[in-house]
Amino acid sequence: MNFLEIINRLVIINTILSAYPDHAILAEESGIQGESEYVWIIDPIDGTLNYLRGYPHFCVSIALTQNKRTEVAVIYDPFRDELFTSSRGNGAKLNDTKIRVRNQNSLSSGLLATGFAVRDTNDFSSQLKTIENCLEQGADIRRSGSAALDLAYTACGRLDGFWEFNLHPWDVAAGSLIVIESGGIVSDKQGSENYLNSKSIVAGNPKIVKSLLGVL
Repeated sequence: MNFLEIINRLVIINTILSAYPDHAILAEESGIQGESEYVWIIDPIDGTLNYLRGYPHFCVSIALTQNKRTEVAVIYDPFRDELFTSSRGNGAKLNDTKIRVRNQNSLSSGLLATGFAVRDTNDFSSQLKTIENCLEQGADIRRSGSAALDLAYTACGRLDGFWEFNLHPWDVAAGSLIVIESGGIVSDKQGSENYLNSKSIVAGNPKIVKSLLGVL
């Protein structure tokens, strides 16, 4: 963890706990702190390597869960000054504008995003096969290096769908609610709603998710 991540994490945690001292915190590399039905899930910089290399695609991701269900989410891209927000049952916004997932009916001509766990030594063959299958169906694919922003972009229609393996709760907690509140659906690669714990996620409108699950 670099210096800016440490500072961001400390500032975020201290701000939250000053307002909600009885809440628990789950942050990258620190595990869960405290016991409560309310847990704040924090990624101080999602897209760390992008930030370190000066590649302008990274964000801060924060979600609040109650009894393990995400209720509030925020993703902030400081480079573009874009703030994605949502609360359960109240829709999702980009800055002050409501957002919706794009009405893309198939993978053909769709724009998808994915990612690779480059520090993981697992075999990449299944991921590469999925990419091949998507390309064969006419989709185009991006790999940006920030799962949280990929989910936010899916929510606002810049992307049609997103999938990735080997993720953690802080990578997807905020973005998943933003997708859901923008009219999309989110699952893990088995099609269940256990994406916060199963380390895999598939997101998009219902037709895109169904198509992606079919090629995973």
